[in-house]
Amino acid sequence: MKKHLFLSIALLLAFVTITFAQTAVLSTEEVMNKAYAQAKKENKKVMVIFHASWCGWCKKMEASMNDPKLKKFFDDNYVVAALTVKESKGKENLENPGSLDFMNKHKGDKAGLPFWFITDASGKELADSQARPEGAGLDTYGNNVGCPASPAEVAYFAKVLKQTTPLKDSEIAMISERFAKNQE
Repeated sequence: MKKHLFLSIALLLAFVTITFAQTAVLSTEEVMNKAYAQAKKENKKVMVIFHASWCGWCKKMEASMNDPKLKKFFDDNYVVAALTVKESKGKENLENPGSLDFMNKHKGDKAGLPFWFITDASGKELADSQARPEGAGLDTYGNNVGCPASPAEVAYFAKVLKQTTPLKDSEIAMISERFAKNQE
């Protein structure tokens, strides 16, 4: 009898441990520390993208960046750090702890999703998804382009890519063409 009880408890503990391990979500700090370390090692920028499972535009952004014709452009220039925020009721366990505060710290509190920004390997912000009037700094709120789709959004995204990567104009044109399809 004791053997069966012990075996049952051991199986229950193993099940709980496996279940917890599969659902554990890294904290924002852990995600960002890994991204910065990889960016330093590989001499890349970090693109931080805030998303949620319910967000259709977030899925379009991911699909566009992972398009086989474009993926290498992003992989060669950025370490992408995806952070989950603003999940629907019942799915809050998918959120990276600290992600909403981190998003708000980077002026994403008034933006929709996806919201993204680009840093150097030490965390210095270089650009973000908020189109601002010419000359306005990153400390000013702008209009979130999210997943670029309209001609103005795609043009803004192309400008950011040109500022933060050594991509050729022809490569940025390919990216722009693909992102413009998100409007369809």
